[in-house]
Amino acid sequence: MDGRVIVDRDRCIGSGMCLIYAPGTFTHDDEAKAVLLDHAADPPDDVRTAVEGCPTGALALVADDKGA
Repeated sequence: MDGRVIVDRDRCIGSGMCLIYAPGTFTHDDEAKAVLLDHAADPPDDVRTAVEGCPTGALALVADDKGA
């Protein structure tokens, strides 16, 4: 996947949608907040779906600055 995933833990409510769509990429910690495990563990489309499915917008895809 081009880019990386950012988790805004202040916005995360622990709905678990990210775990449903991309279980190899996300987990929850002891506070039931999203934690990134490995952005390459699930297919890119699944990770995008997880990001888009977050009800609070706590997840974002950010482009890599490789060309900068």
